[in-house]
Amino acid sequence: MATIELRDVHKSFGAQKVLEGLSFSVEQGQSLVLMGPSGSGKSVILKHLIGLLKPDHGEVEVMGKSVPELSGHELSLLRKDMGYLFQHSALLNWMSVFDNVALPLREGRDCAESEIRERVQKVLALVMLEGAELKLPEQLSGGMQKRVGLARALVTEPKVILYDEPEAGLDPEMSASISATIRRLQEELGTTSVTVTHSTSCAKTVGDLLAVFEKGRIIVSGPPAEVLASELPRVREFLGTPID
Repeated sequence: MATIELRDVHKSFGAQKVLEGLSFSVEQGQSLVLMGPSGSGKSVILKHLIGLLKPDHGEVEVMGKSVPELSGHELSLLRKDMGYLFQHSALLNWMSVFDNVALPLREGRDCAESEIRERVQKVLALVMLEGAELKLPEQLSGGMQKRVGLARALVTEPKVILYDEPEAGLDPEMSASISATIRRLQEELGTTSVTVTHSTSCAKTVGDLLAVFEKGRIIVSGPPAEVLASELPRVREFLGTPID
């Protein structure tokens, strides 16, 4: 059974059709990357997976659960097994790095402070931020802030992680570093993940599968190297290498 599965999902906002019969699946431990033009609905897909949006039609399943059919309590339980890296990290500026990372453990979880400290220190070590516990977000570079957001997404030991533009706002060197970190963690922790990105380098580093998405549906999918070499005109145009 796939860890994540969408079947014939449709979603509109008023007259605007965003998802039009979208279907895909992600197996346990697999990393799927979604690429597509801005405004094509990639982040809308992530919001369906986390239960912030419900489809107009179709099925959304995560870890064997039909997400749209879950009660508020059941959805909260499911989200405890999911991590989410926000596009702009979404750190709380008045909280230290430690408290930002600890936040998911302190909200709705019965964790002793000793356990919280142990788990926060563990994930900060994973993202190579040992010694930064007392710093405030404003004291960190963009790349370090992104690593704090990644640590927060990992601290609950999730089975599924959703990454929304993990390289957004970073220079090429830091973007490559974040992508390499995500890939390393994927291999070490065996989590299932979906990544939304505009970056081909991120897609090649992070993805086991790459799907190019436009006008509400996937137009091509497969291993990143194969998709990025696709001869489909629209894919080549989107990637910046149009066919004559």
